[in-house]
Amino acid sequence: MPAEWERQWGIQLIWPHQCTDWNPILQEITATYLLMAGAIVEHERLLVVAQETEPVRQLFHEAGIDISRVVFHECSINDTWARDSGFITLKSSDQRGVASLLDFKFNGWGEKFEASKDNAINQSLYQFIFSKSHQYVSNLDFVLEGGSIESDGMGTVFTTTGCLMASHRNQPLTQQQIEQELKQRLHAHRIMWIDHGHLAGDDTDGHIDTLVRIAPNDTLLYVACDNKEDEHYSDLKLMEQQLLSFRTIQGKPYRLIGLPMPDPIYDDGERLPATYANFLIINDAVLVPTYGQSVNDERAIQLIQQAFPDHAMVPIDSCSIIRQHGSIHCCTMQFFE
Repeated sequence: MPAEWERQWGIQLIWPHQCTDWNPILQEITATYLLMAGAIVEHERLLVVAQETEPVRQLFHEAGIDISRVVFHECSINDTWARDSGFITLKSSDQRGVASLLDFKFNGWGEKFEASKDNAINQSLYQFIFSKSHQYVSNLDFVLEGGSIESDGMGTVFTTTGCLMASHRNQPLTQQQIEQELKQRLHAHRIMWIDHGHLAGDDTDGHIDTLVRIAPNDTLLYVACDNKEDEHYSDLKLMEQQLLSFRTIQGKPYRLIGLPMPDPIYDDGERLPATYANFLIINDAVLVPTYGQSVNDERAIQLIQQAFPDHAMVPIDSCSIIRQHGSIHCCTMQFFE
């Protein structure tokens, strides 16, 4: 499984429409998706999955987005979280081979939400978009969301016990059995389990892409919390201690970069899981979520830049996305060739 910063074929977005949970803020979230789309096509190909593609084409035209780098695909959808319903790409170990698209079962984060249409998107994409360029590998007997795993591209995969061991996913498998499944299906040498860390308002059971991200040169960026009055303080400190104990496959400590925690953001009295860890790495750039908090936003951008010195930092206001409990990385999925 490649690292996210390796050269990408393109990025997938699933477009919001009025029959999704985005309907109350459809205009606002559409504007945010247009910002993401415009930033992505500056650097690589964009694959847009939409309930109806023609209105999205018109939006792109009005926004001045170059659609020569956009592939549109029309099919039915439940929601727009491409990270968790989308294919996971494995690159061929043979330079002459083709990449494999792994289609895992998506069941709405442990049967919390209806997901049957989203679970069928990949087969439709393969039939109409990827059949001549990639190999399809069905893993529909195993539940796995893309946001729950991080790869360093060298055989180490990070995940969280909170998510992978949560109910209504792969019971009655034990942690050891799930680890073996991950190693086999992702061709991984080892699985690094993170046992702490959960953000208030998160309904994924602790996806790693909200907490800890891998960067080049054995670097881990993670959500840090120094405010003892914050409800996350104790658990995130335990996570930090565990990260300090981790070693690379060569036996060296990881370089750790602690990202600031956004000031609490609430919607109708509920704290939302805002996090700077949910950034998206694309070809030569990083899309960084911002939350209208100038000091925290700027500090997060500076720290992520340290991990990706050769990438441009592209801030994307994610205040609309967080209202549905996700951020930039959750909305997107990368493909490789």
